[in-house]
Amino acid sequence: MIEVQRLSKSYGALRALDQVSFALGRGEIAGLLGPNGAGKTTTMRILTTFLAPTSGRAAVGGHDVLDEPLAVRRSIGYLPENVPLYPEMRVRELLTFRAKLKDVPRSERRRAVSSAIARCGLGEVERRPIGKLSRGFRQRVGLADAIVHSPPVLILDEPTAGMDPIQVREVRALIRELAERHTVLLSTHIMSEVEAVCDRVVIIARGRIALDGRLSELRGGDALRVEARGPADLIRKALATVPGVASVRIESDSDGIVTLDLSPKPGDDPREMIAAKLVASGWPLRALEARRRSLEERFVEAVTRTSFAVSDREAG
Repeated sequence: MIEVQRLSKSYGALRALDQVSFALGRGEIAGLLGPNGAGKTTTMRILTTFLAPTSGRAAVGGHDVLDEPLAVRRSIGYLPENVPLYPEMRVRELLTFRAKLKDVPRSERRRAVSSAIARCGLGEVERRPIGKLSRGFRQRVGLADAIVHSPPVLILDEPTAGMDPIQVREVRALIRELAERHTVLLSTHIMSEVEAVCDRVVIIARGRIALDGRLSELRGGDALRVEARGPADLIRKALATVPGVASVRIESDSDGIVTLDLSPKPGDDPREMIAAKLVASGWPLRALEARRRSLEERFVEAVTRTSFAVSDREAG
């Protein structure tokens, strides 16, 4: 339903997106993650036809964002982080107006608006002016606007911003329900939200894809924590050569004691070879333990790795 191929966007000398590629199928809920300035908003604006790419291709529902922008807009329900609403209009009035703009047939308009109001929990405020609603309710009005025309694709930017914990839980349940009929691309900084709602994660850093995978796989891998006495960089380089070790990262280095985070290759358990390597090199091993890696750790690792790779390429 969403297809992005080698997408790039430049603002003068600034390259906001650099050869980004990913694809989402029907019914998938994907979390679009990344630090501030990583390119998430640029990606969403291109997909929603607010921006044109410098190069590459993006399509939504089989429609190219450059060749068929109106068809793309009909295929998308978009919830921006700061929802543009008319404060003097009442909730039902606004949604009826928006349904008309989105070409919902007149015969189906009342049902579509009532359905959106019910699904987003707006029944108690549907006759109230939007300007008198809390931020959480205004956010729900924006979500109702996004789904009122039953688009096949939803693009949601920080959908639970400003909501209380009960409202957050309700909206997360609604997003999971929406995935039965929609493909959802969700941008957020809240890792717990991604873990609660998404089944796929796409991480962007410095305008490039840093990680793309299913959440179950990202949370399922073991990490190894090693603590040893000796020179940090030499130990890191030595352990990186151990068979079965995919990557090594220094967590801390203080008073001659270094703590490292290691990622084993899938299916490998290199703990015995790690211990042997340290002992043979004369570096006392203080601790070696396996632990489950959180999504936050995966995020930090992917962003850090991509930032270093881009910096090295720019320096070269």
